[in-house]
Amino acid sequence: MNITLQPIATISNKRDTLTYDFWGDTISEITLLPHIPEEAFKGIEEFSHLEIIYYFDKVDPNKIVYSGHPRGNKDWPEMGIFCQRKKDRPNQLGLCTVELIEHTGRTIKVKYLDAIDGTPVLDIKPVFKEFSVKGEIRQPAWTVELMEDYWK
Repeated sequence: MNITLQPIATISNKRDTLTYDFWGDTISEITLLPHIPEEAFKGIEEFSHLEIIYYFDKVDPNKIVYSGHPRGNKDWPEMGIFCQRKKDRPNQLGLCTVELIEHTGRTIKVKYLDAIDGTPVLDIKPVFKEFSVKGEIRQPAWTVELMEDYWK
């Protein structure tokens, strides 16, 4: 199997190091790279939310994990990587649903993106309510504690 991915855009914001919490006031600009035409954003302002798929390019591939305590906190249960949203993932992919604030030319401005400055973007998709969760979301109690300050 041969898979080739290349970035379509880059993220610009004031965050230059990854931290666990306090992402709520971070506004990010996503600017298309030169090989992607501006028309790729045509009509994007009609959507309130987008899904951003990005690459954790600063993660050391030797530090990829497959299980562990979330954030290294032994008060929380050991969980497999596919039960967590941490950066040290096998394919180093991040996914975040963001609020679209503004579109100008080759750039969109978004809120609620937890990626640092310079992060490569692999894809952008609009959020359709028809693709939203069906039914009630179930999650363990420790996740609520983990996310308590994330978007503050």
